[in-house]
Amino acid sequence: MSRMSSPSIGMDEDSGAGHALTDFLLQLENYSPSIPDSVVAYYLNMSGFESQDPRLIRLIALASQKFLSDIANDALQHCKMRTSSQINQSSKNQKGPKEKKYVMTMEDLVPALQEYGISAKKPHYFV
Repeated sequence: MSRMSSPSIGMDEDSGAGHALTDFLLQLENYSPSIPDSVVAYYLNMSGFESQDPRLIRLIALASQKFLSDIANDALQHCKMRTSSQINQSSKNQKGPKEKKYVMTMEDLVPALQEYGISAKKPHYFV
């Protein structure tokens, strides 16, 4: 049997993808992202985009939240790498493991933003 004579294979794959998309849209209606819909709608309107579908606005809010989360995670990794040598040097003098609290600084944020093509500079009034 040739691939051409079996059109139902492609149709089954499409219906599975359609079912997954439908499930995703239903889950999206019940999900409340960190960025409120009104904020996302405002910035979409400012850029010239209008949509009456709240699912589309929520989808863009979810994508924005993911983008910000990735940047924050990358900045955390930069912070951990930057402070790892400091921790190793100071732990030689102290006994026992100590939980480290991390603080996001511009030194950590700038390289994380550069990975995504965003250039950020410290304002001149910070020393």
